[in-house]
Amino acid sequence: MDLQSQGVRIGYARVSTHEQNLDLQIDALRKANCVEIYQEKLSGKNAKRPELEYMLKALRSRDTLVVWRLDRLGRNASDLIQISTQLAERGINLESLTERMDTSTAQGQLWFNHCAIMAQFERDVMRERTKAGLAAARARGRKGGRKPSLSADQIKEIDALLADPRFTVVDVAKRYGVSRATIYNRHRAGSSLGGKDVEESS
Repeated sequence: MDLQSQGVRIGYARVSTHEQNLDLQIDALRKANCVEIYQEKLSGKNAKRPELEYMLKALRSRDTLVVWRLDRLGRNASDLIQISTQLAERGINLESLTERMDTSTAQGQLWFNHCAIMAQFERDVMRERTKAGLAAARARGRKGGRKPSLSADQIKEIDALLADPRFTVVDVAKRYGVSRATIYNRHRAGSSLGGKDVEESS
């Protein structure tokens, strides 16, 4: 085969962290007849992706860049479209195995734009859900989704105990299995501690 006239198939595989495994992507790319596969182990959000940059420089007109899935190539929809546009201007095709997309055809180019936009939409929805979940957790007295260490009834009981001079902050903290800092934080704005915080720190 005349590689100059026919072009070659080059694969690009990426995982987000060093703990993840590239084998699945590499096996798929080899089955797709990629003669060379560039491998990267870092987050897609990372602006510097050296292997991707090396590969883009190595690609020539009529070559085909093959990825296992579109989100392995770009950080977001605009990044994917930018890369695809640059490849098209250089006469290089883009193929995604999972989405079964090939930009060498008009249908493939349309499908690519659709997939890129949907991938960005899914990330935005997930980000919004995460923010909404954290906001709801904070509204229930949580931070970062963690369960409150003290219930509303326990806080009322603690208020009553601390109003009694016979009980110290240490006594109350031990009774409810929390730290003194938790008691202080829960009652920082109130007067139920009185001078006990001074006494406990002395």
